[in-house]
Amino acid sequence: MATENGKREELETEMVKVIRKTKIIPKKVEKRECPLVTFDLPYVTFYYNQKVLLYKGVDFEEMVGKLKEGLRVVLEKFYPLSGRLGKDEEGVLKMEKCGEEDGGVEVVEAVALGLCVEDLTGNKAYSLLQEIVPFTGVLNLEGFHLPLLALQFTKLRDGLAMGCAFNHAVLDGYSTWHFMSSWAEICRGSDTISLEPFHDRTQARNTRVKLDLPPFPLKGEAKPKSAPLIEKVFQFSETAMDKFKAEANTHLPDGSKPLSAFQSLGAHLWNAITRARQLKPEDYTVFTIFMDCRKRVDPPMPDSYFGNLIQAVFTVTAAGVLLAQPISFGGAMLRDVIASHDSKAIDGRSKEWESAPKLFEFKDAGINCVAVGSSPRFRVYEVDFGFGRPAVVRSGSNNKFDGMVYLYPGRDGGRSVDAEICLTAEAMENLEKDNDFLMPGV
Repeated sequence: MATENGKREELETEMVKVIRKTKIIPKKVEKRECPLVTFDLPYVTFYYNQKVLLYKGVDFEEMVGKLKEGLRVVLEKFYPLSGRLGKDEEGVLKMEKCGEEDGGVEVVEAVALGLCVEDLTGNKAYSLLQEIVPFTGVLNLEGFHLPLLALQFTKLRDGLAMGCAFNHAVLDGYSTWHFMSSWAEICRGSDTISLEPFHDRTQARNTRVKLDLPPFPLKGEAKPKSAPLIEKVFQFSETAMDKFKAEANTHLPDGSKPLSAFQSLGAHLWNAITRARQLKPEDYTVFTIFMDCRKRVDPPMPDSYFGNLIQAVFTVTAAGVLLAQPISFGGAMLRDVIASHDSKAIDGRSKEWESAPKLFEFKDAGINCVAVGSSPRFRVYEVDFGFGRPAVVRSGSNNKFDGMVYLYPGRDGGRSVDAEICLTAEAMENLEKDNDFLMPGV
């Protein structure tokens, strides 16, 4: 959490003890600032995006030294992460102070010798995970005075936990893992990185938008207490994924475009979570996808585009209609809404937002929603800093709400997928009893 003076309170519990804080500044940068554009600005009132990577069998002191030195080097290429949020003379948001003493990345070193990697890998470990990832409950808006990237390296009994907090107004998931893999390359001894970041965000959108930011700290009416949420990870093997896809494609009309693995899994999740919530037949349910638009904008942007280039797309139906149909019904809805989100739709959505800018909260994804973020395509288990692949990759508690799903590739590779799901306790209990969802033995 953040204190009033903008510094994170030192975490000192029976499990985790902070031993050192440092600020990492890149050795040199060519640019000191970078604009925020239409694709970035709506996320100012989201929370920092958190990731946790666990590594086994690490010489902690040696590796932390290597990580910090590699960070100084890679920040020369990914310089926006070393800055702060700011405004230009017209009040348009930007990143500034990149590579300056007033900027920098925060690195916390901590010890938790009572914990081992195994303690942090199960479904009951989420409360512990939150103690090893920084900036829990911190809004991106706080990037005016807080680092845009904060890291915590925690020494475990048998390894290292790396907690990362990225300001979501600065980058999306695609760019997050681009940065992480590039940092890992440098730490492994490479003099260069495989994919140079593309920083000219105005090529994707060049409309200048002035935002009326809320006063900070945010004040207002107390929010009503909601039901406690439970987070669990469900692992689906290649066999299970193949079965989802085969089932979802069984009842499609002749001549229909086949459903992809993602669309099939999405329909499986949508149906199962709708059942678990025990909605009334007339209740609406929404499926939300945070889509990468790099290849959908006109002109297309390169994979190396560094920033946010995502938009949320929605599809909705009544719970009774969804559950009365074969799984292909929901899958076809997802396929069609994805296909329709072309450059024209993206441009229309952008113009609509620019004409009446609205700051969103992550939970604004729709009623009774299932919202999917991250992607099994992100090569999260290839982030090797020189001490092997991560044992586990997970997200922190920020930007979680009832129905949020993060998808990761399974560690064993192939087509396996891990689904990190957040639901109310009652719905999660129902989901865990649903054999049609779990597919035991597959």
